[in-house]
Amino acid sequence: MAAVVEVEVGGGAAAERELDEVDMSDLSPEEQWRVEHARMHAKHRGHEAMHAEMVLILIATLVVAQLLLVQWKQRHPRSYNMVTLFQMWVVPLYFTVKLHWWRFLVIWIIFSAVTAFVTFRATRKPLVQTTPRLVYKWFLLIYKISYATGIIGYMAVMFTLFGLNLLFKIKPEDAMDFGISLLFYGLYYGVLERDFAEMCADYMASTIGFYSESGMPTKHLSDSVCAVCGQQIFVDVSEEGIIENTYRLSCNHVFHEFCIRGWCIVGKKQTCPYCKEKVDLKRMFSNPWERPHVMYGQLLDWLRYLVAWQPVIIGLVQGINYILGLE
Repeated sequence: MAAVVEVEVGGGAAAERELDEVDMSDLSPEEQWRVEHARMHAKHRGHEAMHAEMVLILIATLVVAQLLLVQWKQRHPRSYNMVTLFQMWVVPLYFTVKLHWWRFLVIWIIFSAVTAFVTFRATRKPLVQTTPRLVYKWFLLIYKISYATGIIGYMAVMFTLFGLNLLFKIKPEDAMDFGISLLFYGLYYGVLERDFAEMCADYMASTIGFYSESGMPTKHLSDSVCAVCGQQIFVDVSEEGIIENTYRLSCNHVFHEFCIRGWCIVGKKQTCPYCKEKVDLKRMFSNPWERPHVMYGQLLDWLRYLVAWQPVIIGLVQGINYILGLE
């Protein structure tokens, strides 16, 4: 190992040749890592100008890509959301198959199958009366599971950083892998379900007729009808319908409490389903224990960019570096 250290200090082409001749089979894992680290430094020594150019390309690409994405989202939100949803759904599948993450693949297939069925139901015309509540129940379930999974994963990571895993005789690397895996599962499926739920919410509300993404609704909303599910708000015991709590927005439109919460949290809508007046989420979720759900939803919206577009931008940067002959 002394020879390795001397070579690492020496530098130059001769050092790189000597490092290539080191027999890795007789070294411990830590020593092998040091040799690989030394090889990397020897290979890139004297390339400071090239590295600075690569950093500038990365920064410029990130800025330009962000500006283009913002303009695309503002001018054509529907196509932007569809492409983003498709990328979030497919990009992790590529890495899963490539890296043989079979457990993630099984969960992805189950989630995709059920979500495809729910989405199919949500896009049918005429819309079955029970479909809106089925859609919101499914995506609300995934939302809660992803929320709990993310919290447990975050706690596992923090416990590992503070060394509490040693109390249970768990190796740090095992505890950290467990925490990061749960955190990834929670955040990924949380982001994915919110986008699918938003798409389904738009389709269902437009089909029911009390909501239009642009323009006036095709139906007049009666005081006795919920604009989210299209069913009667108040029903007699002898009548068929949903008996549950109601919620009145600041615009005085009344909805089933479950429906309007699903519309706002799961469907990512912050406007009245009928008149599009902005909903005061702080007033709706006055309970302090419910406010983290709103914050968690905002975090998931921010992560959409990282999950969907960051791999594309990094791939673009690598392509530019390859064309310019930069390593």
